[in-house]
Amino acid sequence: MDKVQVMNRIPLSKTSAGQAPQWASEHWLDDACILDMDYFVKTLSGIKSKGVRPDLVGSIIAHYASKWVPELSESRDVTGLEGDDPVSPETVTSAWRKKRFFVETLVGILPPENDTVPCNFLLRLLRVANMVGVEISYKEELEKRVSWQLDQATLKELMIPSFSHTCGTLLDVELVMRLVKRFMGLDEGVRGGAALIKVAKLVDSYLAEIAMDTNLKLEDFIQLAGALPAHARAIDDGLYRAVDTYLKAHHGVTKQERRLLCRLIDCRKLSPEACLHASQNERLPVRAVVQVLFSEQSKITRQLDWSGPLSTSRSPNSNGLDVPARCHSKREVSAQQTEIKRLKEDVVRLQNQINILQNQLEKVLEKKKGFFRWKKFILIPGAASVNDVGKRDFEEIGFGRHTPLTKDKTSNRWRKSLS
Repeated sequence: MDKVQVMNRIPLSKTSAGQAPQWASEHWLDDACILDMDYFVKTLSGIKSKGVRPDLVGSIIAHYASKWVPELSESRDVTGLEGDDPVSPETVTSAWRKKRFFVETLVGILPPENDTVPCNFLLRLLRVANMVGVEISYKEELEKRVSWQLDQATLKELMIPSFSHTCGTLLDVELVMRLVKRFMGLDEGVRGGAALIKVAKLVDSYLAEIAMDTNLKLEDFIQLAGALPAHARAIDDGLYRAVDTYLKAHHGVTKQERRLLCRLIDCRKLSPEACLHASQNERLPVRAVVQVLFSEQSKITRQLDWSGPLSTSRSPNSNGLDVPARCHSKREVSAQQTEIKRLKEDVVRLQNQINILQNQLEKVLEKKKGFFRWKKFILIPGAASVNDVGKRDFEEIGFGRHTPLTKDKTSNRWRKSLS
């Protein structure tokens, strides 16, 4: 089959919405005659000259690559080059070079439009590109295309192994970091709204996966988590799960590092379930737990102030306000109030212990000042009391010794009573 026959079998349009394009059912790409890469490039140039839409061209490239390179197939996981073709007499090195040339050629013939090739195929292509070590320019082109539609990526495709011997982590964290930064560098119309929220959820799920790697550095975790703005996350449950996983896998984290990790989480954006878990989490710093509890208490207080007690229902016509879309259940409120009550009891108990320690400290200080520090003297029978003499007749000197200042009759009687 020559070039003209192949081109005549290619349709110029897709079928109705939701159906596969016509070329996928005709299996024209399965012909062994187009296995040669140069022949496929010439055929594709002829297809483009016939006015085929760029999205169809991208689908043709993706289908062709998935057919002849197993690593690029969506239904196959990349396990390496060894064992891909057991009957082939080629050595591993020659197969490696062939795949590298194949990937570089595919990147060079991609349509210039950014959204013509599915994101999952681009990520698989980027995985193979890192594995076979293509030129840096081709990798940058793939990263640019992936970042343009990063909101369409899946966690499975994003978990690209690290093929570099200098990287200590199992997954290529630096690659994902570059993709997120490129995404944030796009125009507001591309990375705003729903796309930003999807990327934030994807990053949080990725963080929870890489957090189990004991070789992951704290700086890389914090940098990737902080690459997105605060408004990208409507709820911080995913980020909290990632932080908790990191603390669970890294036992040597210091108190200061725990504080840095907890600063990533906005306790005001945690769900009641996450707050309940955080309040009982011994891996979190005490200050973070207190912030979570007080934040949840503030939420409950505001809700109760607005809606009134749980036992009474607010009239929908009162003050012209509608009932809120969702209220906490009685079980949730009860659990939160129990935690807040327990926290208050702990605070009271600590305060009592502090008071006891302060009293003991004052007693120790009193003993250091002197052995005799009397406020009222009780004299032996028959002697005059201090009130009879007067406080002005005595002066405290030395270690609590008292010396009379006057020589009147009262003082003489005081001396006789002691003789």
